[in-house]
Amino acid sequence: MIYPKNFEQKIGFTEIRALLRERCLSTLGKEKVDEMAFSTDAVQVNTWMEEIREFRKIQEGVDDFPLDNFFDVRQSVARIRLEGTHMEVDELFDLKRSLETIIAIVGFLSRGEETEQGEIRHYYPALYALADGVATFPLLVQRISQIIDKFGKMRDNASPDLLKIRQELARTEGSISRTLYSILRSAQGEGLVEKDVTPTLRDGRLVIPVAPGLKRRISGIIHDESATGRTVYIEPTEVVEANNKIRELENDERREMIRILTEFAKKVRPNVKEILDSYNLLAVIDFIRAKSELASLFKAFEPQVSEEPHIDWIRAIHPLLQLSLERKSHQMVNRYESGDNASTDKVTVDGSLKEDEETVLEEENATRNVPSSVVPLDIQVTKEKHLLIISGPNAGGKSVCLKTVGLLQYMLQCGLSIPIGDRSTTGMFNDIMIDIGDEQSIENDLSTYSSHLMNMKIMMRRANDRTLILIDEFGTGTEPQIGGAIAESVLRQFWQKHAWAVITTHYQNLKHFAEDHPGTVNGAMLYDRHMMCPLFQLAIGRPGSSFAIEIARKTGIPEEVIRDASEIVGSDYIQSDKYLQDIVRDKRYWENKRQTVHSHEKELEKRIAQYEKEIAALEQSRKEIINRAKAQAEEIIRESNRRIENAIREIREKQAEKEETKRIRQELAAYEAGLIDGDKAAGKASSTDKSGKKKIKNNGLLSDEEFQKKVEKIKNRKEKHAQHLKEKAGKQEEAAAALKKAVREKQAGGAILAGDAVRIKGLTTVGKVESIDGKQATVIFGDMRTKMALSRLEHIDAPTLQQEQKQFQAYNYSRETRETIDKHRNQFRQELDVRGMRADEALTQVQYFIDDAILVGASQVRILHGKGNGILRQLIRQYLGSVPNVTNYRDEHVQFGGAGITVVEL
Repeated sequence: MIYPKNFEQKIGFTEIRALLRERCLSTLGKEKVDEMAFSTDAVQVNTWMEEIREFRKIQEGVDDFPLDNFFDVRQSVARIRLEGTHMEVDELFDLKRSLETIIAIVGFLSRGEETEQGEIRHYYPALYALADGVATFPLLVQRISQIIDKFGKMRDNASPDLLKIRQELARTEGSISRTLYSILRSAQGEGLVEKDVTPTLRDGRLVIPVAPGLKRRISGIIHDESATGRTVYIEPTEVVEANNKIRELENDERREMIRILTEFAKKVRPNVKEILDSYNLLAVIDFIRAKSELASLFKAFEPQVSEEPHIDWIRAIHPLLQLSLERKSHQMVNRYESGDNASTDKVTVDGSLKEDEETVLEEENATRNVPSSVVPLDIQVTKEKHLLIISGPNAGGKSVCLKTVGLLQYMLQCGLSIPIGDRSTTGMFNDIMIDIGDEQSIENDLSTYSSHLMNMKIMMRRANDRTLILIDEFGTGTEPQIGGAIAESVLRQFWQKHAWAVITTHYQNLKHFAEDHPGTVNGAMLYDRHMMCPLFQLAIGRPGSSFAIEIARKTGIPEEVIRDASEIVGSDYIQSDKYLQDIVRDKRYWENKRQTVHSHEKELEKRIAQYEKEIAALEQSRKEIINRAKAQAEEIIRESNRRIENAIREIREKQAEKEETKRIRQELAAYEAGLIDGDKAAGKASSTDKSGKKKIKNNGLLSDEEFQKKVEKIKNRKEKHAQHLKEKAGKQEEAAAALKKAVREKQAGGAILAGDAVRIKGLTTVGKVESIDGKQATVIFGDMRTKMALSRLEHIDAPTLQQEQKQFQAYNYSRETRETIDKHRNQFRQELDVRGMRADEALTQVQYFIDDAILVGASQVRILHGKGNGILRQLIRQYLGSVPNVTNYRDEHVQFGGAGITVVEL
């Protein structure tokens, strides 16, 4: 239900229809614009949105969509249902070209790629659904081409009789022309006709222009005279019969053409219904194209619409206000460009206003409370806050905010794109009712206040939990005290019926209504007390001040009057309004401080993550160096053992003599000296033991007894090493078994439970599980609370827990910081649009966006940066490559944006 009857006019939708009609190519699309109506079916609205999305992709693509020859010949086609009727040649020409357009559109939308299952996956499925099943008539088009040429004229060979008639007609006309020129030359020779006169056509007959005084000198029929009476037109007697024959041949030609057209109509008549149905595709495509053009004009977006009613819009803009301000800006520039020398001095070489003139114009606009550009609004009307009461100064934008909600929601449910941010979400309402402006009626004997009460009565009777109510200046029009009381009572009725509403007011009692009624929230239109001008920004969560004293003082009201008014209203009211203004100022101050602290915290977290990454890299490098050293040592030991064993085996096998044994020992000693001293020459010192046997200590030569002791020592060491390895393996098996048992016991208790100490896999920060909901867990990391999948968490042992707790004591987050983090988590969207931003601004937005994504545990996000020259895309990806938590980034699929969108995996 839409209330009242002039709803579209009140919110400005009639202008939207007019803009849409202007962009249609034919009456086919304009009829669809006139038929456009409010829908409560979310599936239907989402289908409309998808059709616009796909058509905008087509317009941005390289392939040309067939948009020529949108002719409306439905009446002509419908007329030939009657036997004996036919279409005219020009109508048949339009039918041919429009049928060719239908064939081309169906062919374009039927394109796709074959899947592995053998099915066709169409490039534009929503638009293909419109073309699927539409009949095309290539044989009719071919037959029309045989009858009519490319210029829309009937061909001579359309039939043998027509060819004969036109040939005879051409011969006759040629004969008349020759005869007439002969008579004309003779008359010119006698001076009866001017030298520059040529035959002309009057009433379909060739005649000669002659002066009135000489008309009796030429034998023939006078057909006409000029408007001045200075020329008469004579048909000579010699060509009268020939002209009569031409008339007969022209009649024969017309009858043959009608016969041909009538015969063709017989072929078309059985297909009239299908042809008329196919023209519905042209109408719908024309309509969708117009909606796409309007979306580009408004810089609009096609959101995914949910069934449940709600409004969560980011950077919403009133489209008509946007066009109006742009138009005024262009007119102002044009005025300066077309003005005198004094005014042209205010314009730069490129036609733009000079900086000082722009400042003056902005100041003038601010003085008149007119914004120099549209200020986007962030509007939330959700299940928890379904009644939004907006207050603030006059001319501060309250009514614009109200109309923006009504117009955009109505546009959306009529199937149009709306100018909101791409991270916005929205739902469906079954009813939209509005009370705005003066409804005073002399005819119905209604005052302004009576008309408002009539609207309130209807709204209270019909409101439910799927109704959106929009009321401007709620309760005004009568004595303030009783008006405010009635308004509060009506508002309570809306609250009890769980209706959705956006209401503007100045009444204090309505501002206090939200304190005692859950689901109701205040909103304020902000006002700059220092510049004394409205900011046209909506802040939800607190009431606004009317700034009546400040505005009165600014407009030049005498100070004596202001003091007198302050005394009349009382100091309590003035003080409360002042306190409210101070709260607004302080909140803005602390909001800026909070943003600064949040930025510093992000930088700190980034540095901590960088340090952790570097420490991990150093630890990994240390482990690699130790492992290489161990491997080299083990290789040396293995080579030494191999050489000793070979030497022992060779001595035993050969039962070597003393000289051979000495040689083998020398080779082994040389290898040992090479390990210890490298290329250093072996020492030559020697000594003699007590038994008188000579032994060489520094040159690698050992006695037989010492050599045997050395061999035994090596064997004992090998046996001890093997025993040690065996014992170590046993202990490791026991430890592994104990660990598996502990893991099984832990898993038997439900894997991760509330109260367990955990950490995110791959990270070192330790947290505590607060609660578990299915496969999701709420985990507290210090004073931060987050929700993530259980699969991303792992248990942590007691020693690590103690160590991390000691480290974590250095970080003490305030309650305000936690609230900031929770707010970011609740408002997080998985897409960021930086198109049109400067590089530094875009990188800042991407940095905050990636930080928030890591904080909330998102696994994948998308960054819309557009294609352009690729500079912004390259800068963003350079930054992503420096973020440790970014595991991968790539282009989006070509059907969903290609190189204009970067998909980031975390």
